[in-house]
Amino acid sequence: MPPSAGSDQTVVRQMLREVLVGREDPEGFFAICVSVLGYGETRSQFPSLIKPLSTANISLHSVLTSIYQEYFSKTEDDELELALALSLLEMKNPSPSTSIQEPQPLQPGVRINHSRSVQSNYVSKSQERNFTQLEDVIRRENTSSPQFGFWNRENTHLDDNQTPGTAQTLCFPGSSASFSKQNTENQGAQTMEEGDLNQSEKPKRSKNRRQRRKRGGQQLVGLSRSPSAPPPVLLWFRRDLRLCDNPALVGSLELDAPVIPVFIWSPEEEEGPGVTVAVGGACKYWLHQALLCFCGTLEYIGSHLIFLKASAEGNKVGSSLYTLKQLVKETGARKVLANALYEPWLKERDDAVVSALQKEGVECRLFHSYCLRDPYSVSTEGVGLRGIGSVSHFMSCCRQNPGAAVGTPLDPPVSLPSPTHWPQGVPLDTLGLAWMPRRKDGTIINWAANIQKSWDFSEDGAHARLDAFLHDGVYRYEKESGRADAPNTSCLSPYLHFGQLSPRWLLWDAKGAHCRPQKFQRKLAWRDLAYWQLTLFPDLPWESLRPPYKALRWNTDRSHLKAWQRGKTGYPLVDAAMRQLWLTGWMNNYMRHVVASFLIAYLHLPWQEGYRWFQDTLVDADVAIDAMMWQNGGMCGLDHWNFVMHPINAAMTCDPCGSYVRKWCPELADLPDELIHKPWKCPASMLRRAGVVFGQTYPQRIITDLEERRSQSLQDVALVRKEFGQYVDKRSGCDLVPLPPRLVSEALGLSHRDGIVVSEGKHFLLPVITRMEFKYQQEDPDADAASNPYNAVLKGYVSRKRDETIAFLNEKDFTASVMYEGAQRQERLEKDYRRMEGLPPSPSTRGRARRTPTAKDRFSIVPGGAVTSLK
Repeated sequence: MPPSAGSDQTVVRQMLREVLVGREDPEGFFAICVSVLGYGETRSQFPSLIKPLSTANISLHSVLTSIYQEYFSKTEDDELELALALSLLEMKNPSPSTSIQEPQPLQPGVRINHSRSVQSNYVSKSQERNFTQLEDVIRRENTSSPQFGFWNRENTHLDDNQTPGTAQTLCFPGSSASFSKQNTENQGAQTMEEGDLNQSEKPKRSKNRRQRRKRGGQQLVGLSRSPSAPPPVLLWFRRDLRLCDNPALVGSLELDAPVIPVFIWSPEEEEGPGVTVAVGGACKYWLHQALLCFCGTLEYIGSHLIFLKASAEGNKVGSSLYTLKQLVKETGARKVLANALYEPWLKERDDAVVSALQKEGVECRLFHSYCLRDPYSVSTEGVGLRGIGSVSHFMSCCRQNPGAAVGTPLDPPVSLPSPTHWPQGVPLDTLGLAWMPRRKDGTIINWAANIQKSWDFSEDGAHARLDAFLHDGVYRYEKESGRADAPNTSCLSPYLHFGQLSPRWLLWDAKGAHCRPQKFQRKLAWRDLAYWQLTLFPDLPWESLRPPYKALRWNTDRSHLKAWQRGKTGYPLVDAAMRQLWLTGWMNNYMRHVVASFLIAYLHLPWQEGYRWFQDTLVDADVAIDAMMWQNGGMCGLDHWNFVMHPINAAMTCDPCGSYVRKWCPELADLPDELIHKPWKCPASMLRRAGVVFGQTYPQRIITDLEERRSQSLQDVALVRKEFGQYVDKRSGCDLVPLPPRLVSEALGLSHRDGIVVSEGKHFLLPVITRMEFKYQQEDPDADAASNPYNAVLKGYVSRKRDETIAFLNEKDFTASVMYEGAQRQERLEKDYRRMEGLPPSPSTRGRARRTPTAKDRFSIVPGGAVTSLK
């Protein structure tokens, strides 16, 4: 065998591995075999190449065998019929309106995926004898990368009635009408979880896919339709302002009809029933800019976005349903496609729209794409409710009840078929998304000027940030994502929120990076967890989940809240973060924890105030995520934060040299690194040289005794837990939370029995994760925080050169508490088992835990039962 043949077979075997892990489909693999090996070599060597699959994967072996037999059993008459059909098309349409995309020559070892790219015309072309003929057909047919399906003569039709000068469509419905379904079926066993791809099988960085994304808008193409064309399809855009990996957009192309993209703005529907502040000022401004960019993107591929403001009959509140009905009457559309949203009030709105339109004979389809996992499909069956609220429990539920596979991202189209007549829309400015106040003299206050300078609001901007992060910041993310003075985070959250970047695309590219950060991928699981909690508890944004904490004694001093909002608390780290939030609409996750801990644990202000401010000022404000995190930080969510950020010591971790504070609090720039986070300790001469005057150039501290405020917070929690003892488990000391009906049904095993769901869940209480310091404080409510052995205040450390003593104390405190909880749990299980089996109680230990007689440090202890063996 020549050396080149051996290398070619090596390439084929590598591609076969891609098929096995679900990143390549069988038809594409066979096409690459023909390209790399050639016609004759493929005919003789292909059965032996796939022979190992006959024992390892019988179903895949049978599929590849059938493709092989189908390909080499075609006659010359079949090929002649294909060439004749395509030549007739060229004769009828000598100057097609669609763009011609020159295919790149295929190099051995380079992975191309021709089965997942979507355009306005879909054609299957596995009939060709070799890959050169395939490229010629692709070039003449003007399709980027259709699926390699089987040639179907019955699916071929030419419209002889089409008027000259209009773009003609050669349609092969069998090729890709079931695109999404096929991906789901072929990858049903594949679940995109952490660590599901080992290092040898990790996907490439998807360079071909990104190149196709960039080529997607090279030509401005307008596919006008003839008067006899089918009725148009309404493509309803919401929070999915992208071309890449957009299932609803791909679904509209598969219908082979004109597509009318529309955006309907209904602020009342977005807000929902309670105080959600779903779309605050910063979010509205981002949405305005994103719509402006996306409109330009659609125009570049021959379409444009119709803006509408929700209207209603009479004086009623604007309704998306009413607006869609009017649009259906105006355009004659019989299908409406959109990507699903998962806020309970928006899902209720969408269900009503689907039902009402179907009654009028209009099909409405919703596609899953906003989360990796549909939150309404997550079940606790087989996992239980213990640990609910933690991301580990959520991921266990997803693994135990996998549901539909995540699949692979969809490539963007290069053109959209346009209707003959466009409906009448309104200018984007009339939606009032980027409203700016005016002074008395008529001048405009442009409060978003810094936000506009800080961000690229386009879909290309999202992919540019992702590429930059995967080439640089990802390598520091695992250990230094908390640094506020360095760009170690991705800053992709606003793009995810508005759908300019899909979570599936992000996950796929993250898994293909050279450094595969598990912590970064885990953030997507946190995002899905937040939406799952919101579906279980629709009042999550305004109502505390733990009943006792509703009676907490909060501070009513509004001046403290205003100082926190404006970044004038007198604590430089907190002030720098809040000023960054106001000017740019964003701060990293670590700094959000810092400012939240300061508001709740030290200022004693209710978490709802922080939630509402974040919703109004964050460009990535997400109801589900913000509500879950503020509830957890406010001590009343499903998962207690087992830490409290200290407003001074936390700087050792996130800003050890003071660079972050100097950037956002320039009045402190001349203070030394050691004192910049506590300027009140600077000598008067140092303050004079730095130009710092408290109360003038920099505010005085609004509170001075942090330890006293922290102790008061703990005592308040202990008092309400004692007052509402019925919501505290006497055995474990954990808080009890009323279960929602959906979880009660799953716990009772009723969720799959003829659709039976428990209608009332208030009488079912579940012990949830509770901070250890709260359990200890319950025994002595008047004790101060310093005497609590489970004090949750984190001691900061310098991440690059960690303080070893502080690191050891942190690890010791955490490890000791975990070991203590585990030992208690084991004792309870042993006691319960003996009681159920009628066995005598287990013998008690011979003594309390004692220190090791020969230990050289004060932390080494041994269990009490083992002490006697040392004597």
